[in-house]
Amino acid sequence: MQFGIFTVGDVTADPTTGRTPTEHERIKNTVAIALKAEEVGLDVFATGEHHNPPFVPSSPTTLLGHIAARTENLILSTSTTLITTNDPVKIAEDYATLQHLADGRVDLMMGRGNTGPVYPWFGQDIRQGIPLAIENYALLHKLWREDVVDWEGKFRSALQGFTSTPRPLDGVPPFVWHGSIRSPEIAEQAAYYGDGFFANHIFWPKQHTEKMVRLYRQRYAHYGHGTEEQAIVGLGGQVFLRKNSQDAVREFRPYFDNAPVYGHGPSLEEFSSQTPLTVGSPQEVIERTLSFRDYVGDYQRQLFLVDHAGLPLKTVLEQLDLLGEEVVPVLRKEFANLRPAGVPETAPLHPALVKKEA
Repeated sequence: MQFGIFTVGDVTADPTTGRTPTEHERIKNTVAIALKAEEVGLDVFATGEHHNPPFVPSSPTTLLGHIAARTENLILSTSTTLITTNDPVKIAEDYATLQHLADGRVDLMMGRGNTGPVYPWFGQDIRQGIPLAIENYALLHKLWREDVVDWEGKFRSALQGFTSTPRPLDGVPPFVWHGSIRSPEIAEQAAYYGDGFFANHIFWPKQHTEKMVRLYRQRYAHYGHGTEEQAIVGLGGQVFLRKNSQDAVREFRPYFDNAPVYGHGPSLEEFSSQTPLTVGSPQEVIERTLSFRDYVGDYQRQLFLVDHAGLPLKTVLEQLDLLGEEVVPVLRKEFANLRPAGVPETAPLHPALVKKEA
């Protein structure tokens, strides 16, 4: 099973000191976090894509290309690639280039994001979000698999005899996840193509995530890609760890209370009971994460959000030490012991994809 972290790249004031990092500091710190993830033995680092303050990751492939040059084993991914407002041609080119630079250690997650104004900034209509996601990905899928493409759709100019360059590494496109919090149409899209489905399991109760994953599994089997159990599922999650739970709660509370997304709303205790947010000891994080399997089944990738809400770099790196040393080794063993034969252990990596195509 793959374990890793994802970032949304927010530039947020530390509520305990009042200090806000510069954009330069936040970008450099994100690189340091990725390098630490590899150092402690995590599998995946993923970045979001945003084009508005207070976020900095507007160019995921630039960031991931730099990290690729400084790592050897880390899978480089996105927690959102905006399939609705990016040109599919540019996505095809940029991520194929990254795939070459990283020697295949790349996959990506298609998403619509959660920032409404981004649509008109890039000449699109938010009311067309789902149709844009469907049509743009259909084109991207074609661009990566056909050397010469003729295309006509609703949302971009037609293509005639077009070749996207560079071609994917070894002729095999990066593995694609389709990420969603709330949209069954995206689960259907992932199932149709036999791609992965990533339920960003950070805001909604488990009953909602269970329904979304079940729909994806059923439709994956319907389209003939394998059994429901063989569908490729990933989950998001949020954690804050200290050696004992009392210290974790005390230290994280001011960050939670002032977080850009959920601050000044439900209490930390209410939010933790209603969503997968886990603030506590390593053992509590292990037990809570293992419980996800009870309602989504055996899955292949677990990503944690650990660097948001103004947490200083030192604290984030300490979180990664605890994840790498005390949490993930136990989760690997326990999930492996529970996984039935015939169920994929991980999302497909480049060598496996190349072998499958051979």
